[in-house]
Amino acid sequence: MNSRRKFIKSSSILGAGVVLAPNIASGFVSSKFEDKLKVGFIGVGLRGTNHLTNILLREDVEVTAICDIDPARIDLAKGMIKPGGGKSPKVFGKNDYDYRNLLELEDVDAVIISTPWLWHVRMTVDAMKAGKYAGVEVSAANTLEECWDLVNTHEQTGTHMMILENVNYRRDVMAILNMVKQNVFGETVHFRCGYQHDLREVKFNNGQQPYGGGVEFGEKAISEAKWRTEHSVKRNGDVYPTHGLGPIAAMADINRGNRFVSMSSYASKAIGLHNYVVKHGGENHPNAKVKFKQGDVITSTIETARGETIIITHDCNLPRPYSLGFRVQGANGLWEVDGNRIYVEGKSEPHQWDEATSWLKEYDHPLWKKFGEYAEGSGHGGMDFFVMNAFVESAKQNIAPPMDAYDAAAWSAVTPLSEVSIENNGEPQNFPDFTRGLWIKRKPYNWMKDSY
Repeated sequence: MNSRRKFIKSSSILGAGVVLAPNIASGFVSSKFEDKLKVGFIGVGLRGTNHLTNILLREDVEVTAICDIDPARIDLAKGMIKPGGGKSPKVFGKNDYDYRNLLELEDVDAVIISTPWLWHVRMTVDAMKAGKYAGVEVSAANTLEECWDLVNTHEQTGTHMMILENVNYRRDVMAILNMVKQNVFGETVHFRCGYQHDLREVKFNNGQQPYGGGVEFGEKAISEAKWRTEHSVKRNGDVYPTHGLGPIAAMADINRGNRFVSMSSYASKAIGLHNYVVKHGGENHPNAKVKFKQGDVITSTIETARGETIIITHDCNLPRPYSLGFRVQGANGLWEVDGNRIYVEGKSEPHQWDEATSWLKEYDHPLWKKFGEYAEGSGHGGMDFFVMNAFVESAKQNIAPPMDAYDAAAWSAVTPLSEVSIENNGEPQNFPDFTRGLWIKRKPYNWMKDSY
């Protein structure tokens, strides 16, 4: 933590994130933002306070406002800010729409939105209309209309928004991205990814038994169980695709020379959440009568304009170890995250996997080589440092972020398209072209710059 604080306070921090911005042709463009970036936080729950922790380590940012409808979270956030010697932030949280009063403040340049999913788009749209640079947690949107709202508002206002997909900065993911860009695997053919994470203890939580026993959700629950579980009751689709799809989209140049064309989705039966309630609450518990709509395993297959296929899996309601299920396959070889293995024709023993560690070390991304030690302790293995730094540096220069409105729309569109496809027995659904044809000439991000 001390080394990260020391680093962030130094001038060398400038540019560590903007290397991923599309309009920096070469080298480092130093920030022209003379004053501190004034940031407001909309939502200071678990994810919001994680971002707040990282922001408070920076000398080039001032937290000027916070908003949350839970007074306890407001008090916690204010307590985090005070030890750092910062000014007391303006506080909002009188009702669900008090965040709009925060957006009217002149001393807010940018906002970080970490709220329940149903609020992401309306808050991001309102932020862009207010001229505030917006960072929004994943997934960014729930419906195709919301996806278009993000794109249209960005284009109409000229204000930027960034989807805060931290997995794009995971160390092994960035090493594989490096390998893809250096053509180690050859021409890309096939990808797999997903969100495979046992969230039953997150979806049921009564506050007295936070994990491993609570079976309440909705108004009787706390934290994510208050809102997240309702999506499993009422929706049958991949409601959380971006952790897996974001990194794959970067490797496949989606929206920048390539795009998603169509998708088919299927859902398994839904028994996992019911079984969990019965196991921990008994057959007579009221929630044992709830009929969960979301299939336990959602499988979607995307076709891209360049002819790649991408299989995405959502698997959060059954017992299993965590995995994002990455597989990156090209004409000359492939990487699979499960098993930590790589095969490269002409380099690996024929028909034999290589243990991936040495490959990942050889192709470690320049950002991680340079700043990895400073990212330690920032959350999620260090990738939270990089995603938040990219947001801050992009906002300071008011430039397009590495993951923009078009990305937020395309990645999030998996959710509504999967719902329709499942409802129609796997019928293929066409992806909207959120760039309106500009994907053909948009240049890929130069993900490989180390900024200096």
